[in-house]
Amino acid sequence: MARILPTSAFHYLLVISSLLSSFSMISVSAEDHEFVKSMDPKLLGLKKEKLTHLRLYWHDVVDGPNPSVVTIVRPLSNSSQTRFGLIRMIDNALTQGPEPSSKLVGRSQGFYGSASQGAVSLLMIDNFAFIQGKYNGSAITIMGRNSIFNKVRELSVVGGSGVFRFARGYALATTLSFNVSKSDDAIVEYNIYVLHY
Repeated sequence: MARILPTSAFHYLLVISSLLSSFSMISVSAEDHEFVKSMDPKLLGLKKEKLTHLRLYWHDVVDGPNPSVVTIVRPLSNSSQTRFGLIRMIDNALTQGPEPSSKLVGRSQGFYGSASQGAVSLLMIDNFAFIQGKYNGSAITIMGRNSIFNKVRELSVVGGSGVFRFARGYALATTLSFNVSKSDDAIVEYNIYVLHY
């Protein structure tokens, strides 16, 4: 059977509890909370930085029964040569070879938008998420300007996750095929040079 405390005992417990809470708040607020502090990379298990080169093939499928691209925003004017304002979300295959049937090594997930009124130039924000081998579950984040009619374009590696934590570097994009007159489908070779631990 539960024992009910007299009112005075209950108040006594409330006062003690309140005092203990106040004391702990005072001791916490007296601690020194730094916003930024230097750290030894070894504390995170980081050893020697290495340079990795990855060559992948990016398949942008806009048309057909299984598109990997969804148009989110259409350009305001169909007469615009640059399609300024177009935004597309992507979940493109990344393969080991240029053929669509080549081994799938990851997915390119992100978006691109036509960001220039004077030339065909895309703003790309793209996560290359890997699903094979030692990079399975890791990703590289690429961002930058992609003037798609230039033979080779350079974009920045701005970060990564998993094996690619603290990643930085650059990616070179070269278009192998682009069906500009009909579907906008494209295959692009990416050579990525990434520094990571």
